[in-house]
Amino acid sequence: MAVEQRGIELVSPQERYGRPRDLLFLWSGTTLGIFTLVYGTVVVSLGLSFPQAVAAIVIGNLLAFPLVGLTSLQGPAVGTSTMAVSRAAYGPKGARALGFFGWLNMVGFEAGGMVLITFAALALLDKAGVHDQGIGLKVAVILVAALIQLVLPLVGHAAVMKAQKYFTWVFVAMFAIMAVLVGPKVEVAATGGADFATFTVAVALVMSCGGLSWAPLGSDYSRYLPADASRKAVFGYAALGGFVPYVLLMTLGAAVATVVTDAGDPISGLPGALPGWFTVPYLVLAMVTLFAVNTTDLYSSGLNLQAAGINVKRWVAVVADLVICVAITYVAVVSDSFNTMLNTFLGLLIIWLAPWAGVYLSDWLRRRGGYDGSALFDESPASPYWGSGGVRWSGVAAQVAGMIAAALWINSTAFVGPISQATGGTDFSIFAGVIVAGITYLALERRTAVQPAPAAA
Repeated sequence: MAVEQRGIELVSPQERYGRPRDLLFLWSGTTLGIFTLVYGTVVVSLGLSFPQAVAAIVIGNLLAFPLVGLTSLQGPAVGTSTMAVSRAAYGPKGARALGFFGWLNMVGFEAGGMVLITFAALALLDKAGVHDQGIGLKVAVILVAALIQLVLPLVGHAAVMKAQKYFTWVFVAMFAIMAVLVGPKVEVAATGGADFATFTVAVALVMSCGGLSWAPLGSDYSRYLPADASRKAVFGYAALGGFVPYVLLMTLGAAVATVVTDAGDPISGLPGALPGWFTVPYLVLAMVTLFAVNTTDLYSSGLNLQAAGINVKRWVAVVADLVICVAITYVAVVSDSFNTMLNTFLGLLIIWLAPWAGVYLSDWLRRRGGYDGSALFDESPASPYWGSGGVRWSGVAAQVAGMIAAALWINSTAFVGPISQATGGTDFSIFAGVIVAGITYLALERRTAVQPAPAAA
């Protein structure tokens, strides 16, 4: 297989292929992973009863995964990545900061995946009799994992789409076995439980680790679909491809958390709910699912780095990205700070992601889905998306306003906003960020004429 050379540049009509239902397998293969299971255990760890956790999981994913469907619609219509489309709202230079945030988003999840892959590999080696696990062995495991991880993202879009289709069926079978093994042990009685404020924190967590964090990748994978692909099918398959696995696996994770108290540790804790004979298959499953998730993240992170204005080829960005992940993985593995790093990362994601979603979707509605693909890459005053000096200040101002609103109402391990404190610890940061940013953007753009998009070729 040849290495894909294309970055964020437009996909021509002659190069389009596939069907909208391919997105179902892409997102199912990506989201059917151990990380998703762990997110369910984290929801219960907040103090929610099992019924409360299920309610938070359903509500949070029902609100968040339609965002993935909506950000997938621009791909077939324009033929470029999600963060490249953001140039319409922020300007070609203003959008670079959002591309950089998008890159950081992917790096964080990739590093988290690499850490767990390393832990799973070391656990397998321990079961094989390799008990002396010093720094040298850990570094060797990290490097081998990185080399394996490099293959699919480097080869490109077609390989990723095909691999995720096969991964989906394997993951469904393995997680079904896990559900059967764990089911009889689950304590589902509605004892205890958390107050409303904690419930809102749980919903925010579900949204931030699910559809909200995946939304910036929507068009990265739909951009190869033909321009006349059914919009309803693109939206439906992309949204359901993530929604269904997240609800099922997070619920399974919540169920596991009622059996073992340290289920949030997917390597040494969560297997405690499983029979001994299934431990090795489970660890192998954990590694393969994490490789699958990181494949999607790594492919998109290279695109986001280009959207941030870093003029490198996509494959160079992928390699550089993986090198950074290896460094972060090493720090996390030798310092045992993984859980703290993950919780802080998930909490702070909301502050920039929610306002971005508000601006992006408001701009899409304002333009009625019509964009000039060539103009998105025109970095000159002639571009209708140029703004002032390459920055559209209405988008930037709306982003800042939304970030302030989200920060005021967030309740995370890293920071608790003053409005959250004043309301007993509630977390409406996502809604505040999306609504304030969206309304601010539309208000600032109300007198600006929308340039009609050119007819499709």
